Amino acid sequence: MSGVSDQAPVHVRIREIIRGKIEEGEYSPCTAIPSELELAEMYGISRQTVHGAIDALVNEGLLRRVPGKGVYVLGRKVERDLDELQGFTQTMLDKHLTPSVKVISKLIRKAGEKYALMFGIQPDDDIYYIKRLCYADSKPVSLEEIYIPRYLVPKMEGIDLSIFSIYEVYDFYRIKVDRARQTLDLVHLEQNDANILDIDTSLPVMLFQCTTSDDRGRIVEFNRNYVRGDKCNFSVHFNR
Repeated sequence: MSGVSDQAPVHVRIREIIRGKIEEGEYSPCTAIPSELELAEMYGISRQTVHGAIDALVNEGLLRRVPGKGVYVLGRKVERDLDELQGFTQTMLDKHLTPSVKVISKLIRKAGEKYALMFGIQPDDDIYYIKRLCYADSKPVSLEEIYIPRYLVPKMEGIDLSIFSIYEVYDFYRIKVDRARQTLDLVHLEQNDANILDIDTSLPVMLFQCTTSDDRGRIVEFNRNYVRGDKCNFSVHFNR
């Protein structure tokens, strides 16, 4: 069992089996492993033994328990300087706010001419389109539309983005976000999107459009972020 002696305690052997499946990619980052009951039945052991094996991997940072949903693979994380580019979740945590996300839509579509040119791919290549509502302390603050080439994160459709942030997914796939180009406009939302963001259509919102690249020079994401001006403000620092 994964190089562990047959004389080792059962929970240790099960722990190493699960570890092996993570390292070999059978259990992919950001996806759930079989339940404790399923694993117990699979290996003919008690659920308590499985629980102990999973606890050990949770303590190592390879797995995460999500109440009511299951146990998810974290994989090996790449350290990232929080002074650099960061996503919504980390930004909210830095402000001592509780972030949460509701995924409204996540689908695979063709790149088309516009996004093929942007990402350096073919018009018939697949990209992910993600639309999500972001909350700070349970209050809606922004509505995001995110476009990501599928070849960069081929298993994104199996990842629960209400549990894992986009930047965590990038970390799992060894994508090191390096720089971004962002523009800011004031716009009015269509009625449907205004209802989602819980704002009147007469009130303008800030539209940030951001093109993000990695350390290899690849454009990895295009993001439209509609932000409520009554919930957020932004500062810009200039150096002489």
